[in-house]
Amino acid sequence: MLHLPAHRAGHEANAPLLFPEYKTTRLRSPKNDLVLIPQRLGEITGPVFGDGDVAKGENDMTHANGGEAQGQRIIVHGRVLDSAGKPIPDTLIEVWQANAGGRYRHKNDSWPAPLDPHFNGVARCLTDKQGHYEFTTVKPGAYPWGNHHNAWRPAHIHFSLFGQAFTQRLVTQMYFPDDPFFFQDPIYNSVPEAARERMIATFDYDHTRENWAVGFRFDIVLRGRDATPFEPSTEAGGH
Repeated sequence: MLHLPAHRAGHEANAPLLFPEYKTTRLRSPKNDLVLIPQRLGEITGPVFGDGDVAKGENDMTHANGGEAQGQRIIVHGRVLDSAGKPIPDTLIEVWQANAGGRYRHKNDSWPAPLDPHFNGVARCLTDKQGHYEFTTVKPGAYPWGNHHNAWRPAHIHFSLFGQAFTQRLVTQMYFPDDPFFFQDPIYNSVPEAARERMIATFDYDHTRENWAVGFRFDIVLRGRDATPFEPSTEAGGH
């Protein structure tokens, strides 16, 4: 199971709590030094996720509410690994994203892009014994978000990984290759330049299914020199 200490090797790849170009961090970032609170027994002993917690088909976002979602079908897969490249099994992964038009099914998302009645934008699965996971979805669209002039978020999918308890949660974003909006996105650019490519999926022709869906691979490394950048816990919601 996923078990992380409070300070992980590889944390230098993560975005800072305050990144002025990302305007909301000016309000969200702490003004005083953080206080480390030791975990209590109840926080580190449960709950533990198992096969019974995830139903069959919860990793498929292309069908919802009696119909099929609009957009280019994609298969996102990969492995969850530790710093030595060993698989992390039985880890709950939850994902959420905008639809093909770039709109979330959320009461606060009101920009004039169409809502897809057959796309809810959420899914989850457990990694297998070799750390593999897989989701079927549609490629999300870019969307405006008002951070600066003509600001658009690159297409992305949010990932949340749970360990042995709800207090052991890591959140990151997966981007797509060659996105034209990388240059002006402060969330992407808040991550140290050397680590940004670790957030970008790779096109996977071998996982592309004929006449069905395009494949992308996104491996998640939890710690070490090649660790995937994760969002600070105070900003797990993100955009």
